[in-house]
Amino acid sequence: MMKKMCVRWVTILLAMVPFAASADYDESAVFTCASVDVMECLPVAGCNRVSADAVGLPRFFKVDVENKQLTAAHADDTRKTAIERVEEVEGKLMLQGAEEGREGVRDGLGWTMSVDTDSGDMVLTASGEGVAFVVFGVCTSM
Repeated sequence: MMKKMCVRWVTILLAMVPFAASADYDESAVFTCASVDVMECLPVAGCNRVSADAVGLPRFFKVDVENKQLTAAHADDTRKTAIERVEEVEGKLMLQGAEEGREGVRDGLGWTMSVDTDSGDMVLTASGEGVAFVVFGVCTSM
């Protein structure tokens, strides 16, 4: 319970820091995002709220647009994925990629992340074979 409270307070504090100027987003900036609410959706079963850890998603991750990479923010976590497409659409930074997943397991997925350049609000969606994830969060400049 205390851990959830700390994550929520950190998220609230991060939301208070300005993300970037809408018209002049700096693609060389590295910023951090926090996964706040995670939904896992399965056919027939529907969607359920889960923890980021339960689905293998870092709670905090860094976005490096210039080098086109997402990495876990924790120093001991070496997970990373390539950003294959970057586009600005109506004040939102759109990032897309795909990940093969674990070797020998059909768990690859495609993902899209939208970050509002004014507020820092973030939505990440990912889908694979028989599963989809929706992650709501917030990003801030570093």
